[in-house]
Amino acid sequence: MKPDPGRFIQVNGVSLYVEEHGAGVPVLLMHGFPDSARLWRNQVPVLVSNGFRVITPDLRGFGRSGRPQEVAAYRLQNVVADVTGLLDAFGVETAHVVGHDWGAAVAWLTAVLAPDRVRRLVVISVPHPLAPVTLRQHEMAWYQLFFQFAGVAEATIMADDWVWLRMFSRGDGDTGQWIEELSRPGALTAALNWARANLAPRMPGPQPSLPPVQAPVLGIWSDGDHYLDGERMRQSAAHVAGPWRYAEIAGASHWVPRDAPGQLNDLLLDWLR
Repeated sequence: MKPDPGRFIQVNGVSLYVEEHGAGVPVLLMHGFPDSARLWRNQVPVLVSNGFRVITPDLRGFGRSGRPQEVAAYRLQNVVADVTGLLDAFGVETAHVVGHDWGAAVAWLTAVLAPDRVRRLVVISVPHPLAPVTLRQHEMAWYQLFFQFAGVAEATIMADDWVWLRMFSRGDGDTGQWIEELSRPGALTAALNWARANLAPRMPGPQPSLPPVQAPVLGIWSDGDHYLDGERMRQSAAHVAGPWRYAEIAGASHWVPRDAPGQLNDLLLDWLR
C-alpha cells in the first residue's frame, strides 16, 4: 500500500487536505464541483516528470478538506485567501495556477486580487466573471437556481440512490467517486454552498469593477460541455491585459482533465514552459 502523499494544512481557518508531488517550478491545480484533487490524476505525473512541483488541494467543502457550515464561508474571496495561504504554507512566492470549474473561478479571481502570486494562468471551462452572459448560458445554468433551495436540493439529489446526480452528469465525470465523497456528513451541502454563496439571485446593480488580468492566460473549453457556453470563454480575452490564448477541445465533456488528458497535458506543458 502506497503512503498517502497528502497532509492537512490549517489555512484561513479551515483544514485543507493537500497533496504535493515533484520538485521544480510550482503549479497549483484546483478542481471544481463536485470533484476533489483526484480530478488531476492524469495531469500530476506528467507535470512532475517534466520538472514541475505540483500542489493539488481539495478545496474547502470538498474531498477530505474541512466543511464550514456558514454559506458565506464559500464566497470566492475566502477561497482566494485559502490559495494565498497555501502558497505561503508551502513557501511558494509565485506559481502557475490551473483551475477547472469552480477552481477556474478561483483562479481568475486569484490572478485579479493577488497578481503577484500568479506566473501563468490556465482556466478550464469557466470564463472570466465579467464575460457577458449569453442566452445560451442562461439556458444551460438552470441547475444553479435549483441548487439555491437548501434542503430540497439535497433531498432531491440524494433520492433513489443519487439518480438525479447520475442524470445530471449524463454519464460523464467520476460519478461513483462523487457519490462516495458527497455521502459524507455535510459534504453535499458544503458542495452546494459554493453556488449559494456566489450564484444566489440578487437584484440587478452596477457591474462590479475588476482590473484586467496581467498574467498570461490560456482559456480552454470543450465542445461537449453541457453547463457552460464557450462563447463566454472566448470573450474573456477582453479582460486579459497579458498574453491570451484560447484552445477548444473537441469531443470532451465538461470534465476535460478526465476526458482528454493527452490533449490537456500537451496544452499545459506548452503553455507553462
